Amino acid sequence: MSVTVLVLVGVLLLVVGGCVCVVWAARGSPRWVRVVSSLTLGVAEVVGTLARSSGKSRSGSDSSSDD
Repeated sequence: MSVTVLVLVGVLLLVVGGCVCVVWAARGSPRWVRVVSSLTLGVAEVVGTLARSSGKSRSGSDSSSDD
């Protein structure tokens, strides 16, 4: 198994774990779960902002965001 595959599996596990923490935090959870949930949502916001600023999410003739 290559190092790249191991890194991708690790990232996938972190993403899934973060999503689980977000759902668990919404239902009431220990403090550490709420912290992980906040970090997960913060990282998602940063990634979304970076994707929008680089123009990757603006493909085709989608001009509805210009209104």
